[in-house]
Amino acid sequence: MLVNAVQAAPAAGDGGLDVAGLVMHASLPVQAVMLALLVISIASWTIILRKKRVLDRAAREADAFEERFWSGAELGRLHADSSRNGALEGTEAIFDAGMREFNRVLQRRGGVDSRMQVEAAQRAMRAATARELDGLEHNLEFLANAGSISPYIGLFGTVWGIMVSFQGLAKLKTATIATVAPGISEALIATAMGLFAAIPAVWAYNRFATRVERLASRYDTFGEEFSSILQRHSPLPDER
Repeated sequence: MLVNAVQAAPAAGDGGLDVAGLVMHASLPVQAVMLALLVISIASWTIILRKKRVLDRAAREADAFEERFWSGAELGRLHADSSRNGALEGTEAIFDAGMREFNRVLQRRGGVDSRMQVEAAQRAMRAATARELDGLEHNLEFLANAGSISPYIGLFGTVWGIMVSFQGLAKLKTATIATVAPGISEALIATAMGLFAAIPAVWAYNRFATRVERLASRYDTFGEEFSSILQRHSPLPDER
């Protein structure tokens, strides 16, 4: 059986490298490795395409809301408009959380100083920011893991395929490069597939992680600026 595995793989011939033939004639463990890498690659590209849409939408939402916010709109009216929008995301969700908590503390009975109101709004905005960032970072860990382990999975398939090839050669009376080449080619396909799965995942992870960090900085900056505005709008206890 091991001899057949060495001899059965088709040569490239004049038609070039027959990748499909090499995959079909690889040993079962190597085929299992290739299948796992194919699944990882498909999952990675699915996450890449979806994450790009999510981050693009988050950037557009931040631009649009900040333009409305700094246009001089009255805070109460802006909050009312946001509340009617239903599900909020990004900067608008942070604004809504801070404004809701600010108004809730303002409506309490008894003395509440301005610092308590602003601190409550800041806590609400930090919680909202954490939720937004958690959604933006979702599945980034998969891309990091795929980029890290895919080459090793492919290398395992290569090592296994080469072992099978050399075990088969041990049973042959004469061994030539034409006998060795097909089996080694089958094994190296696994390494190539590992790199094919890893390179896009690593690039996308680095790219998306940078974009998430920029959005996180943008959210934090907005929260600080909005806190300053709330502090100016917060009435003293005897003014209520």
